[in-house]
Amino acid sequence: MPNREDEEREYDLRWAEGAAHKEPSARARMLAARWKENPPGPVPFRADPDHVGSGRRSSWVSTAVVLGCVAAVIVLLGYINFRAPY
Repeated sequence: MPNREDEEREYDLRWAEGAAHKEPSARARMLAARWKENPPGPVPFRADPDHVGSGRRSSWVSTAVVLGCVAAVIVLLGYINFRAPY
């Protein structure tokens, strides 16, 4: 059974904020050294619109394909049920 002092110490925010900071990872040190000599250029959050979806179908074609697949599955299931012996 834990002591009352252990529970208070576990959730003490002042103790957590007073903890020493950890050393950065090897990857962080490597990137910092690399970027000191050659900083990275700006990178956009999203890709340019001309690079994305140059061969995209229009929305009605996609809708027609989905509805056609759904209709084919319904017809196939109906055919299987019609041929099934009772």
